[in-house]
Amino acid sequence: MRYFDRDGLTFDLDDSHDGESSPPRDVVVLLHGWPQDRRAWRSVTPHLVEGGLRVLAPDLRGYSPGARPPDPAAYEITESVADVIALADAAGAQRVHVVGHDWGGALAWVVASRHPERVASLTVLSTPHPAAMAWAFKNGDQARRSAYMVFFALPVLPAAIFKRATRRFLVRSGLPSDLAAMYGQRMGRPGAARASLNWYRASLPLRQMLQERLGRGRSQAPNGSAERAKDASGIVPTTYVWGSKDAALGRDAAERTGVVMRRAAERAGLDPDAVYRFVELEVGHWLPEKRPAEVADAVLKRVRGH
Repeated sequence: MRYFDRDGLTFDLDDSHDGESSPPRDVVVLLHGWPQDRRAWRSVTPHLVEGGLRVLAPDLRGYSPGARPPDPAAYEITESVADVIALADAAGAQRVHVVGHDWGGALAWVVASRHPERVASLTVLSTPHPAAMAWAFKNGDQARRSAYMVFFALPVLPAAIFKRATRRFLVRSGLPSDLAAMYGQRMGRPGAARASLNWYRASLPLRQMLQERLGRGRSQAPNGSAERAKDASGIVPTTYVWGSKDAALGRDAAERTGVVMRRAAERAGLDPDAVYRFVELEVGHWLPEKRPAEVADAVLKRVRGH
């Protein structure tokens, strides 16, 4: 497969497996973050293929040229969840192992929450559990770390800046210059920067934060959303990989993820050590690019032990 379609949109895709051996039984879906694309996994994929997996790495909504709807509402997380399920259907996979980084990690948590019957295992890089993130906003330092997201959610200015300055921004954040140039080139194409930032604009918590900062009062989340966040991925075997030098996502939320997951396992009558594993790496935010072997090892251990 090189593409898959959903609801009139066409998504670019890398589909990798060892064609010399029998068809792989396990399928893993890799979900990239901002402002990456599917090439973020290029050093991780060979390890997973060698481990006997079929690896599907799509360019997500807003990154594939054929999947850039202009309306920010089209980037609500439920739409991206449906994209992932459509990919699994197109690949003929009843259950998949989901791996996500950054925004792809946030998406991975919700896919597991909404469709646990389709997710064999979950490996999330950098992004904490949504309930842990909310807890750290109130009780830790995550609000300070996430302040930049308010700027990213503004309508015009961020896209104009990142269209020209993505490479410099990424190098300063610790990404190697060659990879920063690769992602920066894509962000410079017409419509790419604006479409990718629609992920921030469509996020309900960010809209609430923006309204509060602009003095427009507090909007309320839909009824039951807090409970859904608490239960996200409650019974899906999960590995969480976090970089201790991540400037955007701090230790408070990372450690709270373990509390949330272990409590969920106990409520379900499951062994917390079997359900949840935490891997801490001494590195910053860009785990797939800078620690591909360790990331692949975490995925393979979760797949084999699920």
